[in-house]
Formats: sequence, structure tokens, C-alpha cells
Amino acid sequence: MKLLFCLALVSAMTMSAMAQDNGSVESKVIAIEKAWNQAYKLRDKKALGEILHDTMVLVNDDGSLQSKRVFLDSVDAAKPSEQQQAEPESISVRVFGDVAIATGIFREKGIENGKPYLRRNRFVDTWVSRNGSWVCVAASATPVR
Repeated sequence: MKLLFCLALVSAMTMSAMAQDNGSVESKVIAIEKAWNQAYKLRDKKALGEILHDTMVLVNDDGSLQSKRVFLDSVDAAKPSEQQQAEPESISVRVFGDVAIATGIFREKGIENGKPYLRRNRFVDTWVSRNGSWVCVAASATPVR
């Protein structure tokens, strides 16, 4: 009986520690998601380069694929009048060891073909812990109608 009690106690303590660790990771990933939006807005390619893994794949809302290099090049190619601003409306994170999945909705506004637009997209970003840092390895966006 004492053995069962001890096992149950150790199990409960382990689960509690994991929940606390997951909460810390969730907060960290949410902060990095927001930093990504800010870096994009400011065209900070150095910050974006640190947030995005070299082999990351981005699935755009039109279904096209972009590599990290193509994405960073598009930051340079955008005209100031066409600059987009992306702001998260909601973000939630699920942690699976060294992998975290962030989901949510972001608003995107800018100018396209001389006309202002406002779009909402649902996103799914996959983060991996590498050498103590979280980096995005895959991202996708789907329009919300």
C-alpha cells in the first residue's frame, strides 16, 4: 500500500512539473510569435532569420510554398506602401516535448494593387527546441471567411 501511495505521489509530482514546464514553453512560444509579427512589420531580417529555421517551409494562404530564403527576400522586395502589418487576434500553444504547435488567428492589413485590404487568417506554426532556442520549422496560413 505504501509503495502504491509513493508511486502515485511521484507520478503526480512529475505531472505537475511537466505542466509548469509546458506553461513556460507556451509563454515563450507566444512571445516569439509576437516577435515574428513585429520583426516582419519592421523588416528586421536579422530577427526573422533567428526565429525561422534554415529549412523551414511556409505554406501561404494561396497554397504556394516558400523557403526561409524566399520569404526573407520577399521582405526586401515589398514596397513601403505595400507593407503589411500582421497582428495576432488569438494564439494557443500545445507542447509535445521539444516540439510546440502554435495555432490562432491573425489580422493582416496592407495595400495591394493600390487598394487597402484587411484579411484574417488561421495559422498553424510548428516550433522545435534547438540548443535551448525555439525556432519555427513549418508555418501555414488559411483564410478565414
